[in-house]
Amino acid sequence: MLSVLKADFQIIFERDPAARNWLEVLFCYPGLQAIVLHRFSHWLWRLGLPFVPRALSHLARFLTGIEIHPGATLGKGVFIDHGMGVVIGETAIVGNYCLIYQGVTLGGTGKETGKRHPTLGENVVVGAGAKILGNLTIGDNVRIGAGSVVLRDVPSDCTVVGIPGRVVYRAGAKIAPLEHGQLPDSEAEAIRYLLDRIELLEKQVQALQNQQQEQEKVPVLAQGRNCRLSDRAIEEFLNGSGI
Repeated sequence: MLSVLKADFQIIFERDPAARNWLEVLFCYPGLQAIVLHRFSHWLWRLGLPFVPRALSHLARFLTGIEIHPGATLGKGVFIDHGMGVVIGETAIVGNYCLIYQGVTLGGTGKETGKRHPTLGENVVVGAGAKILGNLTIGDNVRIGAGSVVLRDVPSDCTVVGIPGRVVYRAGAKIAPLEHGQLPDSEAEAIRYLLDRIELLEKQVQALQNQQQEQEKVPVLAQGRNCRLSDRAIEEFLNGSGI
């Protein structure tokens, strides 16, 4: 138990540049406080003690804003950064050295019994506000973008973004867990492809109309406003504005 608590404490200095000294981390980091209380309540839960484990988890929620059911299993070195609004369900399993940000939910999808919450592998990063719902398996080294809603299993070494979450394979690429700016934008990439295709089709239509004009000497109808990548609204969207 002491070695696990030591790992929980040390990982904060590795992953939070704002952590300056041990006193500040011990008294001012609600994520660490919630995990310490959970480890004690989880031990009581495994002993089969009634009421007390749930009361401790409720107290931890009141003090930290983080709700972890005493039945949930947390590996060593788990770091809940900021933490307000985090909810971890009863049958959830969180692997070693996972990084969880505020507003994350590891929840269920109904009133089913048995294993009904997610299982996270090792070194998983879950961005702020992300929701992982149901008895899912999230592989090792997975990165889930902020605000994503994950409803399916995710293989190891992948990145998930969007609603519902879409998997972008990044196998073999080692990325620092704090580099959230490197998350791909699959929706913008798809829209860019479609716009490129539209431009190509417009050029082909223009060429056919010019050919028809030369052959039949018929005036070409005035063209409407083309959908160009230079259009300001489209360009702002593709560059990330409002996404």
